Amino acid sequence: MTNAFCILFMKNHFLASLLLLALAATSCLKDNPDYAAGAPSPNVSLQDLRGLYQGSSVVLEPGQLSGAHQVVGLVISNAAGGNVPGGPGTIVVQNKRRGVVRGIIIPITGGTAPTLAVGDSVVVDIKGATLAKSAGALRLEGITPDRVRRVSSNNTVVARDINLSTLLADVNAYDGTLVRITGASITPLPVSGDTYAGNKTLADGSNNRVTLHTETSAAFATRRVPASATFVGIAVGALDAAQAPVPQLWLRTAADAVDPSGPIYPGFPESFEAVPQATKGSYDMNTAAVPDNTVQFGTGRWKLYQAILGNTSGRDRYTGTQGIRLQQGLTVPAVVEMKFDLPNGATKVTLLYGAYYTDAASSWKLEYSQDQGATWTQTGPTITDAGNWQRSVTFLMSISGPVRFRVNKLGLGASNPPTVLNGRLGLDDIAIYEN
Repeated sequence: MTNAFCILFMKNHFLASLLLLALAATSCLKDNPDYAAGAPSPNVSLQDLRGLYQGSSVVLEPGQLSGAHQVVGLVISNAAGGNVPGGPGTIVVQNKRRGVVRGIIIPITGGTAPTLAVGDSVVVDIKGATLAKSAGALRLEGITPDRVRRVSSNNTVVARDINLSTLLADVNAYDGTLVRITGASITPLPVSGDTYAGNKTLADGSNNRVTLHTETSAAFATRRVPASATFVGIAVGALDAAQAPVPQLWLRTAADAVDPSGPIYPGFPESFEAVPQATKGSYDMNTAAVPDNTVQFGTGRWKLYQAILGNTSGRDRYTGTQGIRLQQGLTVPAVVEMKFDLPNGATKVTLLYGAYYTDAASSWKLEYSQDQGATWTQTGPTITDAGNWQRSVTFLMSISGPVRFRVNKLGLGASNPPTVLNGRLGLDDIAIYEN
């Protein structure tokens, strides 16, 4: 009897202790000003907000947003530049949720718009506002100045690196966000006196086209427009005269035309999409179809030594459906090499790169040859910062006469961090610009 009583007493004491701990934890949570038992988040992501639009205007109420009534985002528009989609008094914000970046255009009406700068973090009360499309761009309408609150300033705003074909393939994914476009030129080529003002056509070598739009009142409207550049701006859904979708890119200031140069060569950027992935599925091949690792792509024949065509989503670094993946841990160089010349020299080369999946970084350099590949000369620095993301790089030069290029991934041997880093490397969208 004594043992049974002790066991029963110990069980009851244990349960009582658990109950006291639970009550104490609940009390602590309730004392926390950020705690709200069972309350939904007041914030909705721009991805979820944009998903409510299904072809007709939507008046926003908390019931549609699971109780949310505000969005939080970073300002990407620059009022001082005078080139903001939606006109004066409009801000454009973007945010990121679960790795997905989305943006929205917000005209502010009914009073003096707040003075906001690029990188300001803002909270916008959206209750009762209207989600609507205007000329092809999604907007959040009915927002008055008192519904926009700045939380902080000088935050880093990231522009996504894309090409024209990526933008055209999914305009909605980029509408209202900041992008950096490589591999595009103004067409027809600008002549003396041509300025940014109005609509210019951005095209790549595959004839993908978007409109570069600059308001005549923009601070840089009268500046001379370059033949080509890396263009940073706000992507905007738009319609042409026939009401067909034609996306636009709105630069914010003249500084958004980075590294201006001559026009891009026809056929570039080389996207390595012209053949199936299986065509070059082994790092070192010498077959009738792939002699000495050489494959025919849209721009010409390229040698892919210790390199394959990679198409693993989230691991390989590419736009479109595939790109290049170079081998890791080698003691010899891996190369992606043009087997043909371009006739008019070069002023610039751009490309996208990144480490494969979670691999270590690697070291690589861009080289050029003017004797049909007999000798090679490095141009620009050796690149060592490939990470588990996709980024762009620009090499500036002034080369006259026939020229060809290659990417040379150094053979540093097996990775041994931190002294030796030699993981797999991804490449895509190599663009070359005439002199």
